[in-house]
Amino acid sequence: MSRYPNALRQRLQRFAKSGFIGEMKPFFLGLSTLILLISGIISAGEFSVGAAKSDITPPMGVPLDGAISQNGEVSAIHDRIHVRALVFSNGKTKVVLATVDNTMVSDSIFDGAKKLIEAETGIPGSHCILAATHTHSTPRAAVGLIENEAFDAYLDSLPRGIADAVVSANQNLQPALAGWSSFSAPEHVHNRRWFVEGIEEKPNPFGKTGEVVGMNPGRAGLIKPAGPVDPELFLLSVQSREGKPLAVMGNYGLHYVGGISRGNVSADYFGVFSRAIAKEIGAGPEFLGLMSNGTSGDVNAVDYTAPRQKYEPFENMRRIGEDLAKRAVPVVKRIDHQPRETIAAAETVLDLRVRKPDADLLQWAKENAAPPNYKLRLTRPQVYARENLKLAEYPDTAKVRIQAVRIGELAVVGIPCEVFAETGLAIKAAKVFPSTIVMELANGYHGYLPTAEQHTWGGYETWPARSSNLEVEAETKIRAAAIELLGELKK
Repeated sequence: MSRYPNALRQRLQRFAKSGFIGEMKPFFLGLSTLILLISGIISAGEFSVGAAKSDITPPMGVPLDGAISQNGEVSAIHDRIHVRALVFSNGKTKVVLATVDNTMVSDSIFDGAKKLIEAETGIPGSHCILAATHTHSTPRAAVGLIENEAFDAYLDSLPRGIADAVVSANQNLQPALAGWSSFSAPEHVHNRRWFVEGIEEKPNPFGKTGEVVGMNPGRAGLIKPAGPVDPELFLLSVQSREGKPLAVMGNYGLHYVGGISRGNVSADYFGVFSRAIAKEIGAGPEFLGLMSNGTSGDVNAVDYTAPRQKYEPFENMRRIGEDLAKRAVPVVKRIDHQPRETIAAAETVLDLRVRKPDADLLQWAKENAAPPNYKLRLTRPQVYARENLKLAEYPDTAKVRIQAVRIGELAVVGIPCEVFAETGLAIKAAKVFPSTIVMELANGYHGYLPTAEQHTWGGYETWPARSSNLEVEAETKIRAAAIELLGELKK
């Protein structure tokens, strides 16, 4: 009965409660009993979960370029990419957790999806955490990033594609049990920002020296990492009332793995885990595996203290995704699955300053920009000249949406940035809830989120561009807002 569309359920409930049945009792006693039974089965206090996915694989020829990267066009589909969605309901309130196989997704695309979701399910946008996984093997869903008809058409299709997964998950709601646990998997996560000997003498793209931290520094002259990592693989598991696996969502602070062939589309290790967990757990076709990105803005899978490892294309992402899935299964099987009565959501929107170029940087950008209609591969100074000319056109402030949802004693925070591991660890360490996870690149895209201290050290993630554009104090404000939201949900 729980698979009835919502509109039909509501009609049956109204019919069951109407005076008509009482007046016609001699004739419709059997029908009245059936309808009242249905009404009881879908009563307001029941915990239910729905799961679904939608295919958002791009067609050939769509550009894969980013703000900084120059990757060419889609020329092959290694594995199809998806939106994977979970809807949680206690009969009164619903929340959504969804992953989108994309590098980043603009606010306006997520906002368009949320409008469709609310119109077709009644779930408000403030109750939906929709997060890009940050696979690098897709078109970047950043509006206005490049001028290309095929790119624009693909972006125009995404709100519908995202909404389809959530709408289907809502239609699939069924009585369920949920639980969570985690384990440590430190061998796949390494801070990619390092203090390195002599790096202060190397000029950045703007010709300036004096920075003390570098990204992906190689293996010579290493001093120490510039920050921590979060090794926790968190697992949110859903079962039917009869104990049948329905979904497992992982949350892990690993940026992406990569190691692909040029022009290929792939969901990276996020997709590998999603497929492998279904196989490892022995689930049926209705099962949904999904992997969300934790706080990994300064983290990747390369251990610079060890000898370089060589892998065939796609080998490393497969190795890591399958390893995490295999190790997750015994943990999932030990989880105490229960109905979760409390479901809630909260959000806030911060007005944060945009780090626009000053007069000197703007003049540098004009002098170093590539000529109009330049067709060759841009040099690094040309890339950053273009980026700062674009930043100069930005509004002075950006509206940055921070969200949190609660499912029982589990809290999930959504932040629309590439968040450093230390920020995620700080939010968890606040211990507002016994269990907390952070999904980065959620509900929008506002670039990297270094702490104020990380900004003073320099490095790629701090260089002003569309990929790093918020004020220096943005991390402090966003972290405080996230913890405050958790406090509201705890009340």
